[in-house]
Amino acid sequence: MNIAVALKGFATFSWLLVVGVIAIAVVRASKARPIKGATTMVIVLIILAVSITTISAGLVFIQPDERGVVVSAVQEKGFRDQPLQPGLRWVIPFAENVRIYSISRQTYTMSIAASEGDIAGDDSILARTKDGQEVYIDASVIYSIDPANVVQLHIDWQDRFENEVVRPLVRGIIRDMASRFGVEETVSSKRVDLVISITNELEKKFSENDLIMVDFILRNIHFSEEYAAAVEQKQITEQTALQAGFTVEQKKQEAEQARQVAQGKADSVVIEAKGAAEARLIEAGAEAKALEIISTILQHNPDLLTYQYITKLSPQIQVMLLPNDSPFLFPLPDLPTP
Repeated sequence: MNIAVALKGFATFSWLLVVGVIAIAVVRASKARPIKGATTMVIVLIILAVSITTISAGLVFIQPDERGVVVSAVQEKGFRDQPLQPGLRWVIPFAENVRIYSISRQTYTMSIAASEGDIAGDDSILARTKDGQEVYIDASVIYSIDPANVVQLHIDWQDRFENEVVRPLVRGIIRDMASRFGVEETVSSKRVDLVISITNELEKKFSENDLIMVDFILRNIHFSEEYAAAVEQKQITEQTALQAGFTVEQKKQEAEQARQVAQGKADSVVIEAKGAAEARLIEAGAEAKALEIISTILQHNPDLLTYQYITKLSPQIQVMLLPNDSPFLFPLPDLPTP
């Protein structure tokens, strides 16, 4: 339980008790029935209430995620140089008061969606790219107060740092960095470079204003309606061209396949013709060899040809004329008597 808060509540109750006792004493005195020792009781209650109030005014409990800036009437500069650290702390009652700041991480979001940003409605960042196109950027920044510099933050900005430091810095730096990239680069090849450049610049500027930049999130990039329509048309054209390229490639493949089939058939015909030609050459060689052998045999046996000739004669032949120098005599068949 926060002792400082409880003590302040008890101080308030003691003052109410003082007022109540005084009111009762006045009422009874008006009816000629005064309370014995009422004055002493009131004085004691007042002293008790003042004491508790004084003590409660000097006690401050700082949570672990908080730091306290002491504004002091007794300090020449009007404040303590060092912030109050977590725990139960004591300040000079009524001469000093404490301004508590949270040092936990905070997120500030700017979005085109009305329910997402810290400001209702379209709070996206309008920026113009290097090639003159308008883009709408949704972004979030995660940051915290620098615990070591919370006193200086209080002096410079007090509680205005979110609206007067965080918001304008983020919007201005995003616009500046977006102007260094082309519109297509911001959503494709150079998106990471854009985020890195924004993050580095924010870290530098936040540090100069006693804040710690934890992370930058580029949530989304929207285009103007005209450019979005142009991009859509370009994509349609590219898809159509790509489809046409696929069709041409398919036709090329079909033509190549047909050519390979025709080439296969032609090669088959050539191979078949070569086979037939080689077979004919082999056959002709065999015939030539056979004729050569026959010629050799006939050179040594010239009568063999006559013999072969006679054996091949048809049995129907009745008359044969032979050369007058033929050495052969053949029996003739009997001729019928006329």
